[in-house]
Amino acid sequence: MKIHMTSVFVDDQAAALRFYTEVLGFVIKHDVPVGEEHRWLTVVSPDDPDGTELLLEPAVHPAVKPYRDALVGDGIPLAQFAVEDVTAEYERLRDLGVRFTQEPVEMGPVTTAVLDDGCGNLVQIVTQPR
Repeated sequence: MKIHMTSVFVDDQAAALRFYTEVLGFVIKHDVPVGEEHRWLTVVSPDDPDGTELLLEPAVHPAVKPYRDALVGDGIPLAQFAVEDVTAEYERLRDLGVRFTQEPVEMGPVTTAVLDDGCGNLVQIVTQPR
């Protein structure tokens, strides 16, 4: 068994697509219309195009808003992405205007930072030791 896909709920799929591709650097895997308003929209790492897909899922279910509000209110990231160097990625993203709720912090063997994806979620980036 392996993880094939996971999702983040987003307020605006077009804005999320821009952020996750143009800012974070993911690439589109699937972009299929679903009804008149939404799309089956997934992105993947360019380093692993057949790897785990991230579904940019419309935040339309009534449970999504209170769930995300609670996570954001408590500073809990909805997703975590591995990067080679958290500090370098933090600086790159900050220079692009990305808002961080946590600057890089060493936590034992890992370094983490937390950013706001602008689509209703906090995302943690992490560098793990090799």
